Amino acid sequence: MRMKRVAIFGSTGSIGTSTLKVVEENPGLFEIVTLVAGKNIERLIEQIKQFAPKHVYIQSEEDANKIKSEFKELDIYFGDQGMEDISNLTDYDLAVSALVGVAGLSPTYNMIKNGKTVLLANKEVLVAGGKVIMDATEEYGATLLTVDSEHSAILQCLRGEEGNEIDKILLTASGGPFFDKEITPEITVEDALNHPTWNMGKKVTIDSATMMNKGFEVIEAKWLFDVSYDQIEVVVHRQSLVHSMVQFKDGSITANVGPTSMQIPIAYALTYPHRLSNNIEKLDLFEIQSLHFYKPNLEKFKCLRLAFNSIKLGHSYQVVLNAANEICVEEFLNREIRFIDIPDIIEEMFKRHEKMELTSVEEILKLDSKVKEDTREYIKSK
Repeated sequence: MRMKRVAIFGSTGSIGTSTLKVVEENPGLFEIVTLVAGKNIERLIEQIKQFAPKHVYIQSEEDANKIKSEFKELDIYFGDQGMEDISNLTDYDLAVSALVGVAGLSPTYNMIKNGKTVLLANKEVLVAGGKVIMDATEEYGATLLTVDSEHSAILQCLRGEEGNEIDKILLTASGGPFFDKEITPEITVEDALNHPTWNMGKKVTIDSATMMNKGFEVIEAKWLFDVSYDQIEVVVHRQSLVHSMVQFKDGSITANVGPTSMQIPIAYALTYPHRLSNNIEKLDLFEIQSLHFYKPNLEKFKCLRLAFNSIKLGHSYQVVLNAANEICVEEFLNREIRFIDIPDIIEEMFKRHEKMELTSVEEILKLDSKVKEDTREYIKSK
């Protein structure tokens, strides 16, 4: 296997650091050429020292100047124009798109427009970008792979099944901290951040608590695997060992079962369709003995219901869903609204929206900005 040149957009976050761990454990297979970070300059400097990239991005000009003073030969970018420029570079084979939120949409579109292989770890890119991203992938001959554990599991289940029609995608969910608890007005930020299985950033952890994160994955699955609304079913699996399943027309179900580690789907995407060895502890099925699955309550987890509804209502509602949710999570973390307010506010934004056709990234970002502004104003008026 020849050495692959890798660009990581979101290198200091959990996906970025996990990707670099895979690179570190497989010397000679990968070369890091680009690192893109936000504000975590200390971690970025550590990564520069270890992986010696050619190109680096950090958000502020002040931080960019600090890095430049220490690494004088480094090609450094910052700010909005810097993000546009670095995402249009082409001296890499694979790009990991792990920027947080809708900010990842334009850079990912640029990578796709340049015909690159993109390893997608940003749910909002497909939730908001939807048809525009998928159409561009086909038009420019790009390859879009996923490093999300559930969608990677589906991809693995479909290997060798070309020509066999999918009956249903069974998308597993941890259920978050409240699956077997009552959702009350007294839920605190700390309660919602106490995830039973995964260690993630605050935004994703709150989305998991509301099950919006799974709703986003339902939308992603619709776009990635070209299936309809009624071909996706969410299955709560608290053990997080079955990462997802595919049911075929003959009734057989193929499942992907493995350790709870993001390094596995990341490594699979980096070397697709091959697998890498790792030092992760393997599952002992005799110790596990049984696996348990439950149906989610869509009345209790209203955000999941809203995500399914957005597929029926159309692409622009998916943009509304993502934008309104982003503001709601932000305001909940700031203790300005209650946990139980999140789905109700999003539903109000649905009621105020009139369906529209979205044909470009610019149109998507314009709607995203408007919905965020409207959501903030609505919260202030309450």
